[in-house]
Amino acid sequence: MNIDILGVPIYYGSDKKGVDLAPNKIREDNLKAVITKYNHKVKDMGNVSVPFIPEKDKFNDNSKMKFLKPIMEVNKDVADEVYHSLTSGDFPFIIGGDHSIGLGSISGASKFDKDLAVIWIDAHTDINTDKTTLSGNVHGMPLAAAMGIGSNELTDIYYKGQKVKPENVFIIGARDIDDGESRLISEKHLNVYSTETLKKIGAEKIMDEIHKKLLSRNIHSVHLSLDIDCLDKSIVPGTGTPVPNGMNIHDTKFIIGYLVKTGLVKSMDLVEFNVLLDKNAETENVVMDFIDWTFKNLKRNSNEVEH
Repeated sequence: MNIDILGVPIYYGSDKKGVDLAPNKIREDNLKAVITKYNHKVKDMGNVSVPFIPEKDKFNDNSKMKFLKPIMEVNKDVADEVYHSLTSGDFPFIIGGDHSIGLGSISGASKFDKDLAVIWIDAHTDINTDKTTLSGNVHGMPLAAAMGIGSNELTDIYYKGQKVKPENVFIIGARDIDDGESRLISEKHLNVYSTETLKKIGAEKIMDEIHKKLLSRNIHSVHLSLDIDCLDKSIVPGTGTPVPNGMNIHDTKFIIGYLVKTGLVKSMDLVEFNVLLDKNAETENVVMDFIDWTFKNLKRNSNEVEH
């Protein structure tokens, strides 16, 4: 398969420097070689340009959302790159950066296929809005905006309106959920599988349930968004918003492997690896292991699935 690597060196959504260094750090770990050993062809698209904004100006564009304008600009560029990669028949692999970039990835993928489904593996649901946010950090808002919920500055990025239907959103590993997010989960009947649920019924049962729903809805395109803070904080010190009682490596790899083997995953993000917070390359090693596992198992389409 042709893999297009896109780096997005942005920290504005998390307001914590170090996550912006991840795309280049991952490249230094022989990213291309890791992917090509599984007979994929790799094209490195470079990094999306991120404008410099001084810290003191982070609320200049909006009193509730930090660094709003540059985040909007970057996401529009990400969306465009993802869309063109998909129209070329390639697989865009987007490396963050913080999770605000998920809005751009989803926007580009949904322009390519309006019946997109999104699987969001994260300790957080990222469905805050400018009205519910406690921090003003936009990396807590991309999934709400993708569903058409929140400020129109975010919901209308790349093209106006909803990018993914709430019923086609599946959140796995969530365990740090704000009150406003909980209300939205109830209101929209979102598919949320907490870490507690994962430990109780197992990853295989959850994935079988999600897969059946995707097939019953005739979904052909899934965007997979992996935030490494889905893992327990003892495993990944190098992330900006670590949360205890998280997923383990075995379950996370099972979920990734299951999904990419279906042939439904057409694009993917990997986000929130903070280079400056890592200890003894622990998080870096996990990230590279996940990348290796992903492309080892990735199938072009459902006809290639091993039975």
